[in-house]
Order: sequence, then structure tokens, then C-alpha cells
Amino acid sequence: MKCMYAFWLTAVGVSIIFVATSLGSALVYIFKHQLSQKTNACILGFASGVMIATAFFGLIMPALEQAEGFGHFSFVPVVVGLALGTALLILLDLIPKIKRKNTSRGYGGLSKCKKFFLVVTLHNIPEGLAVGLAFGNAILVGGIAAYFSALSLSIGIAVQNLPEGLAVSLAMKNDMGNNKAFMYGMLSGVVEPIFAMLGIVLATGISTLMPWFLAFAAGATIYVTVEELIPDSKFSAPNLGSLWFIVGFSLMTILEVLLG
Repeated sequence: MKCMYAFWLTAVGVSIIFVATSLGSALVYIFKHQLSQKTNACILGFASGVMIATAFFGLIMPALEQAEGFGHFSFVPVVVGLALGTALLILLDLIPKIKRKNTSRGYGGLSKCKKFFLVVTLHNIPEGLAVGLAFGNAILVGGIAAYFSALSLSIGIAVQNLPEGLAVSLAMKNDMGNNKAFMYGMLSGVVEPIFAMLGIVLATGISTLMPWFLAFAAGATIYVTVEELIPDSKFSAPNLGSLWFIVGFSLMTILEVLLG
């Protein structure tokens, strides 16, 4: 029974992030325009709260616990992992700038909407990796609380993937039509389950490196949230974005205490 719930929770967690992107992309057939600013602020604010709470409870705290063998220096793998996760996202942010600087047309002459597609796809890689590492940690630790923390991270990422998938598709709607726009939006999320599976393999195959991997995933998660989601949630409706951030963070804290 334990193996069954572990398998299904992991399967749901790995797949939901891609399914959410696909569902968001499919909304291109319904929406003629972007989501309202207030609706988008609520969604992104809530997702931000969930992701920050999950990064702390589900990634950083387990990393500190598994780094106890370092004694007084147990913070080292966590701090280094956070730095590396952040560095990866900064590097991904720099790629478009480097491309534009080195080529007059940027991205080899791709259109603006395809550039957006590439950037979103690159940012989905560490998100998938974070989910995989979280579930890898749950497999090693066992217990419903560990799986719930990993699933919570998946849900948080999935929530923000809905408008993200829609944004990619809407950006291409006028140039390509609904069908191709949906396809590109869906494809932007394909990398997430792939790298989630890679994260699981890394976590379960090299358990001694788990503190580093978990902190790496936390760094990537926190950077994406602070750099992109929180500013976007506060851009047009700062009070709503902040309120729903607190709601998301509080909900995850309550569930962590009840299940932990």
C-alpha cells in the first residue's frame, strides 16, 4: 500500500506540471485576450506563496537535516546549493542578452514570440528539476509528509504554469493561429517532466549529494519566484498580489504543521 501511494503521488507530481502548461495553452481557444490584471495578480501571488513555503519546508529544511554530517558546517552544502541554483537561473536570463548582443537579429533571426517560447522553455528546466529532486528526497525519506511537500511544490509550479502556458500561446495566436499556438505553448512545458525524472534519478542514485541537490533546487525555485512571479503579481495590483502570497504561504504552513 505504501509503495502504491508513493508511486501515484510521484506520478501525479511529475505529470501535473506538464498537464497544467498544456491546459493553460489550450485556453488559447477560449481567450481572445490576456487574463485580467487582477486575476493574474491573484494567481501569481498565490503560486509565489506556495513556492516560497515549499522551497523552505520541502527543500531547505530537509537539506539542512541531511547535511548534519558536516557538523558545525552543515550550512555549507545548503548555501553553496542555493548559490548554484541561483547562478543557473541568472545564466539562463543572460542567454537572450548574449544572443542579442552577438547577432543583429537575436536567436538567429527568430520572431519575438519564438524568443519568448525559448526563454520560457529554458526557465522550465530548473522547475522540473526541483520537482524531481523533491520527490527523490521523499523516496529516500519516506512518509506522507515528505511526499506531500514534494506534491505541494508541483502544485505551486502547476498553478503558475497555467497562465504561463496561456501567455506563450496567446503571444503566437495572431501569427500562427490557434493550433500552432497551442502546440508551442504545450511544448514549452515538455522539458519539465523530463528533468523531473532526471532529478529523481539523481536524488535516489547519489543520496550523499542530496543536501546539495535540494538546496540547488531551492535556489532555482526561490530565484524564479522572487525575480519573476512576485514582481508580476504586484505590477498591476500590488495589494492583491501580496494578499494572495500570504494566503498561499499560510496555507502551506498550516498543512506542513498538520501533516509534519
